[in-house]
Amino acid sequence: MTRRRWDPESLPDLSGQSYLVTGSNAGLGYFASEQLARAGAHVIMSGRNPKRLSAARATLAGRVPGADIESLIIDTAKPGSIRSAAASLRTRGPLDGVLLNAGVVHPPRRRETTSDGAEVVLATNALGHFALAGELLVPLARSGGRMVWLGSMSISLTPYDPVDLQLTENYSGWRAYVQSKVVTTALGLEADRRLREHGVPVDSVVVHPGYSTSGRTIGLHGVNQPSKITRFVDNLQTPFTQSKEHGAWPLVRALADPSIAGGQFWGPRYLVKGDPRRARLPKIVRDPERLARIWDACEAATRTRWPFAAASVAR
Repeated sequence: MTRRRWDPESLPDLSGQSYLVTGSNAGLGYFASEQLARAGAHVIMSGRNPKRLSAARATLAGRVPGADIESLIIDTAKPGSIRSAAASLRTRGPLDGVLLNAGVVHPPRRRETTSDGAEVVLATNALGHFALAGELLVPLARSGGRMVWLGSMSISLTPYDPVDLQLTENYSGWRAYVQSKVVTTALGLEADRRLREHGVPVDSVVVHPGYSTSGRTIGLHGVNQPSKITRFVDNLQTPFTQSKEHGAWPLVRALADPSIAGGQFWGPRYLVKGDPRRARLPKIVRDPERLARIWDACEAATRTRWPFAAASVAR
């Protein structure tokens, strides 16, 4: 029997599957949530702002009648919010996948820190997801589930080695963003190696969305409302940009396609746009020693150790 070709606009039936999507109130997270819900999945939409999350949930419910969705507040920059959300999730039944998507896309010009002293872009984009994935490892293992980390093609353009993890020196908004994505990608790859080493039945996959812009994305009240100038500028870049609906395609495939293996890196076919395809790993994240160093640094920064032993026997 020939396996059905993956069509991002006609997904297989995902009824009975349950997924958590962080940063669901806008952008890639919203459209990934919508696509999963259209395919019949149970989707737990999460975000840090209650009003925006409620608006996004209402919008999705209106666009997908009968969608099986719920919402949960998670602020990935706040350890207490992560622990509280994880405790709630552990009582909600099976969890088949987690899309670690939430993040700061437009970093502050000057270095800012969270209440516990972490650089805010790193904390939101990488450290919070590292802690959340660890908290949810046992529920994922029970389902033989998958965690998907949101990387970026920017790490090939300016491959900053995060030796100064918290950017206490030489901070810039761009460096903070790219470095957080180097860390995120490294964590996703190193996670899969350690999961295999400990015999944990969970896959870890890294994806990037290409160059996906709000100005080329459908306007949705409370979700995506670009200004006229944003529409104009983004449409000038049409040859090398795509909508956030299309940018979500690799994210959804990485979560839901059983043929994808842990440790892989996925993105658009033509780097900046296109159907989801397996991609070549950027050079900055091919060094096993660097991946291990970043993992150890994140463990120390979050004071988190993943429960590999408990997860290995969870099923």
